[in-house]
Amino acid sequence: MPDRLTPAQRHRCMSRIHSKDTKPELLVRRWLWSHGYRYRLNVKGVPGKPDIVMRPYHTAIFVNGCFWHGHERCCKIPQSNTEFWVNKIQRNQERDKHNYQILQENGWHVIVIWECQLKSALIKDTMLRVETMLCDYFLQLHRPKIVNYTISEDTELHMAAEDSQKYSH
Repeated sequence: MPDRLTPAQRHRCMSRIHSKDTKPELLVRRWLWSHGYRYRLNVKGVPGKPDIVMRPYHTAIFVNGCFWHGHERCCKIPQSNTEFWVNKIQRNQERDKHNYQILQENGWHVIVIWECQLKSALIKDTMLRVETMLCDYFLQLHRPKIVNYTISEDTELHMAAEDSQKYSH
């Protein structure tokens, strides 16, 4: 089926689609903020310039549009100018994969949230999974390091739950 819009109309329509402050991204940001998570947006110093950067969790969050990033479940390639769109989406996927790899090699956690996961019936479950991942990442980063030490046999050890009468005067 041919495109219903002229090339000029299609160009105008596509040029108005922005990469920042998209509706899916705003949904994620609102949910995170309302649940007490603080973040930075589009940090240039972080490889791939993630949509959301959460430094205390050493986590980069990408909110990907299903079409633009070629989500295998729901990306439908337009029937007009198909070769252009296939190449464009493949380049985006390659760039995404490269960025994720660089972040992970530098010790960052990467979370990718797809646009389709933010539909009203799915957003709560999606964001609860994100919150679980963030908690896990935080614990991994801030878990105390276990130090092995020895105690001599003549040292008296007290249990935290011992009977308090033992210590009364």
